[in-house]
Order: sequence, then C-alpha cells, then structure tokens
Amino acid sequence: MSDPAHCLHTSGEEDPVWIHTDPYSNRPRFPKLNEDLHCDVCVIGSGIAGISTAYELVARGVKVVMIEARDAISGESSRTTGHLASALDDHYTEIASKHGDKAATLIAESHDWALRRVGDVAWKLGIECEYRQLPGYEISQYERGDLKHQKEVDELRAEAKKAQECGLAATFQEGFAIPGWDGTPDQRDATIFQRQATFHPTKYLVGVLKWLAQQPQFSCYTHTRMMSCEESGLLHKEVHVKTMDGYTITCKDAVEATCVPLQKLSIIAEMEYYRTYSIAIRIPKGSYEDCLIYDLADPYHYIRFTACDDQDDYLVIGGGDHKVGQEGEDGRYAELESWVRKRFTRAGSVDYRWSGQIFDPVDYVAFIGLNTGKKHTYIITGDSGNGLTHGVLAGRLIADEIQGIDNPWSKPYSPKRLPPLSTLPSMLSHDLQINAQYKRYLQKDIPDIESLAPCTGGVLNPSTSKPLAVYKDEKGVAHKFSAICPHLHGVVVWNDTEKSWDCPVHGSRFSKEGICVIGPAKAGLNPEDETAGRAQQVVMATT
Repeated sequence: MSDPAHCLHTSGEEDPVWIHTDPYSNRPRFPKLNEDLHCDVCVIGSGIAGISTAYELVARGVKVVMIEARDAISGESSRTTGHLASALDDHYTEIASKHGDKAATLIAESHDWALRRVGDVAWKLGIECEYRQLPGYEISQYERGDLKHQKEVDELRAEAKKAQECGLAATFQEGFAIPGWDGTPDQRDATIFQRQATFHPTKYLVGVLKWLAQQPQFSCYTHTRMMSCEESGLLHKEVHVKTMDGYTITCKDAVEATCVPLQKLSIIAEMEYYRTYSIAIRIPKGSYEDCLIYDLADPYHYIRFTACDDQDDYLVIGGGDHKVGQEGEDGRYAELESWVRKRFTRAGSVDYRWSGQIFDPVDYVAFIGLNTGKKHTYIITGDSGNGLTHGVLAGRLIADEIQGIDNPWSKPYSPKRLPPLSTLPSMLSHDLQINAQYKRYLQKDIPDIESLAPCTGGVLNPSTSKPLAVYKDEKGVAHKFSAICPHLHGVVVWNDTEKSWDCPVHGSRFSKEGICVIGPAKAGLNPEDETAGRAQQVVMATT
C-alpha cells in the first residue's frame, strides 16, 4: 500500500537515487508553526536556495525564520542530478549575445564561486557529501563523419573561446575520447571545462540544515504553507508573511526561495516550465572516468556518477525534457537507458528512475534579488537547468543585498531588469502557446469514471459543470477534485509517471490527493467529494 505521506517527502511518486544512501528518514524534522513570530528575515522554502540563503545570513548574525509547506528538503533540490557546473546549459555565447560580454563574465565568476562554495561549506561543517571537483566534457550529439557533427564542433570551439574570455578554464580538444566510453558511437571531440564539481545534494543539504538548527538565531517550521507575503508601512516597511493556518511572521525582509514565486504573473510570464527525466544505472567501479558529460542534443543528455555499493557505482543520466503538462513520459526513460548502453557497454540494471522540474527564463539568466514592485521581498527563480549553483550563489547575493553590501554579480540577475529585445519573439510565441492551453476547458481525458484503471487519473469534463480531476486509488475508489488550477485557472493534466496533476499553463503541480507540490499555485486542488476530502485529510494528518 502506498505511503499517504509520500507527497510530503518529495514532489513525485518515483524516488530519486539520492535515497539509496540518504533515505527520507534522515531529513531533519521541525514543528508546525502555531503562533505569530517576529524575525529579521523570513525564508520561504527549504531547498538549496532557501538553505543557502539562511546559512549566509545566520553566519552573519541575522535572525532567520524558515518555513516549508511540506517536509524539509522535499522539493526539486532533492530531485536534481547533482551537477555543480560553471559550464552553463545555455552557453556563454548565447548569454553574451543577449546581455553582453561583461554580464557573461560576471555570471561565469558567480557560478565558479558557487561550486567552490559548496566544497568550502562541506569542509567547514564536516559534511560527508561526496563533494569533489572534476572535469566536464561537452560533446556533439552526432557521430564523426556526419556533417552535423562538424557544425556542432564549430559551436563547441566557439563556446570554449567565449568561456575562456569569461575567465573559465575551458579548452577545445579535437579527437578527445571520454575514458570508459567503450561503445560504438564515435562522438569524439570535446570542449573540456576544468574545475567543475559534483556532490550528493541531499546529504549536503541535510548537513547544512542540521548545523542551522543548532544556531540560536535560526528556527524552522515545516508543514507551514505561505499564503501571502505583503509589505506595509511608509518609512519603515515591514513584511507580513501569512500562513494557511492564519499565523503571521513579521519581518524586515522576506525571501521566496520556492523554485518559482508564488504570485500571478510578472516574472512568471518570463519563464518556460519543463519536466526532465533521469535514471540511475549500475556501472562497475573503475570502468569509467569520474566526470560530467553533456551533449548538444535538444533536449540534451547530462551525465554524472555517484556511489552505489562495493562493486558498482551509479551512472546518472538525465534528459528528455518537455513542457509541463503538455506531453508525457512516452518512452523517455527507455531512450535514456538505450543511450547509456550503446556508449557504456558494461552498464547493468536500472535501479532508479524519476523526473524533476526546470524553470527556464527566456533570456537565459536566473532572477535573483528584489522582486518587481517590492523593496523588502526577494525572489530566487529561473534555474535554467543550473539550479544548484544558482541556489548557492543566491544565498550570497541576497545576504549582501539585505545588508547593503555592493556585489557586482547581482546586476545581471536582477528581477527588475528589462528583457533584451532579441527575446521578444520567443516571449510572444511562449505567451501564445500558453494561452492555447486553455483549450482544455473543451476537452476531456476520460469518457467516464468507470473507464479509469486503479492507480490512474484523468480529467472528466461534463458539459453541464466544471472539469473534474478524478483519481482512482488502488482499491478502485474514485476521488474527485476540481481540475482547475488555483493559480490562473488552467485545467490540469494527469501525469501517470509521477501520479500527479500538472498544470500546462505555468507548471504548478499537485499530488494525486490534490496537495500542491510545486507553485506558482499557493494551495491545492479543491476536493469535490467526501472521498477526496478524506484523502487530503489523511495526508495532512501525518504531519
């Protein structure tokens, strides 16, 4: 029987590889907020952005209160593949073309600092999290002899040159073959980025959070969902963070470290929302070089290695991205497995498979800093596939800004920046595509409830009433929820891989019980019958 509290531990039905050596039971436990509080800074969210921000502030003597809607470390930071890279997904050639060479250099410097910062903090706090520095290899998706391979080699050369100009240790090496790649596909030639890094993300976050919990100026409250964050006052502004249970945290500054701000539009409309897929496949120890690997496919493949047992390690590969709620898994796990087996012929069993979420800004740069129209409310969003380093550097940028310390890295990340003119066509195309998702008001996924198999869901759209999201549990009992996302009223889609309801408009996601697991929605799906209401009560009773 499935665990009714599973959606409080993580944001999908499938578990990531990190629980192999760091189970959910290792996560720190905190109480639920049951009173009004005052503090210097309220941090909303307990992923790498929230924990890094809290760490940087608490280390400087600032009183911090952290709140989390579910369990600590239950969001996307625990579902990443653990790359710490200054070799950015969107490429410095593209970033420089949109924001200029100076901004690209500042961005490179900040990510280089962030990946080293993780190692420094882990060493200082004595956290064993598999942190190590290693090379990153970027390769063509095509084999040698294919004309498209040469075109992508030209891109790799250009990226190596631009990364060097930005101060990174990057070179292009013709004919380079990745050690351990013993399969038939010949994709030699690579841009090599030195001084990249990787780690076990949840071991690191657990370690930092345990250290924070020992500090007198820090407190954390889980199962405490933020419903509003408002500024008040003229000369001496305060921020009031109000929770679902009616309590208020009054603070000088608030930080929304929630993957995506819990608001209607503005920054929300400047990002695209993607699901990405990962598998962990056994590979014999000593049969490969410890490194990071990326190809130029769209969506691209990304690879790293992590510990398994005495005989094997895990090769962790990700890819197969698609817009949230607009496609399904559709063989993506099988494609990832096939890709690995063709190139690493000693690969063994696939032990874990899971998916995560990516938030892509249309101009390729994250949003870190004061939210638009605010003076004391900060946001961290737009990871663009590099959420771990973005989260770490956000901690420093926001701590500096709160304390009035000038940091040149902050300018390119400012949420108040104007998007480059070159991004306007893609923004318009994105807006049109998003608006087209409201067609689901005229569609239905299932003809009737009887056609649903146990442990599946679908949207029923009666002509005489609003759309219903119907989940049939393992006992065959149907649970009916409103299918309308409480954010901007898109009609959700059933995600059969993660057993969740996903909104195709701005990427909000809800567990099979209708509990919100990813914003920008603030609350869950409304139950439309007693069984749905009881299912939500059972989940929340576990808190």
